[in-house]
Amino acid sequence: MADASLAQKPQASRHTQRPREAIGARAFSPRMIAAYVFLVVVTAYFLTPLYWLAISTTKDNTDLFSSFGLWFAHFNLIQNLSDTFTFENGIYLRWILNTVIYAVVGGLLATVVSVMAGYALAKYRFPGRNLISALVLGAVLVPVTTLALPTYLLMSKVNMTDTYWAVLLPSMLNPIGVFLATIYARASVPDDLMDAARTDGAGELRVFLQVAAPLLVPGMVTIFLFQFVAIWNNFFLPLVVLSDANLYPVNLGLATWNFDPASHQLLFNLIVTGSFLAVLPLIVMFLFLQRYWRAGLAFGSLTG
Repeated sequence: MADASLAQKPQASRHTQRPREAIGARAFSPRMIAAYVFLVVVTAYFLTPLYWLAISTTKDNTDLFSSFGLWFAHFNLIQNLSDTFTFENGIYLRWILNTVIYAVVGGLLATVVSVMAGYALAKYRFPGRNLISALVLGAVLVPVTTLALPTYLLMSKVNMTDTYWAVLLPSMLNPIGVFLATIYARASVPDDLMDAARTDGAGELRVFLQVAAPLLVPGMVTIFLFQFVAIWNNFFLPLVVLSDANLYPVNLGLATWNFDPASHQLLFNLIVTGSFLAVLPLIVMFLFLQRYWRAGLAFGSLTG
């Protein structure tokens, strides 16, 4: 009996080795290798500009144009940082603060408005709901730049140009946020749960705040991230409605360093350094909020 069991062991090991060999062959098939190579190439394509920006922050104006762009030259990072934060009495810090105000406050207000509007469109039946939904979907297709001049005319009528509100008020309206909130509310907030809360005596505002809002958190984070990035990168609207340099966001402020002929200085190293510093908050935002975003995407895939 012992000899028979010993004779069967090699056979069992051969059976267990075959699936592993099959899995290994499948993992290194030509199709999988091509997919990995494609992903590596695409990743490198998208990360190369950020890599170039990080490398360029360590160079002075001479090395920016005379050295190889994807590798280091004379290390000048500390001087670049010092010059960026002290140039024109440290106005760069003011631009960063303005951008944070515009992006955070505008993103939060836009998220609240979008979620409330999307929840109403998804969960309530009222005359004109389909028309409003169609108008929201149509507004998604309108380029934002086409609204800058009408926005300036409206702001000038109420004397709000050259104020923070000239950027914040237009940022509160986000058609794509309303559209996403409508879809997410339909999928994530069960009607039976709302009816149970109403049966227990909860009003509509309490149903929204205590029942629907916690279920909509992943969707809120997604909308906030979209609007935060859109406001942070917004250039044309502040260019039109603002003329006071102390109110500029960072991207518009850096553009003035590039186009100001009166300075008679080459500020390319400061522009590159300031641009790299302006990218870092976006990376931090995504790193801290990505778990909520992934939870929302996973929920959408399950409910779809």
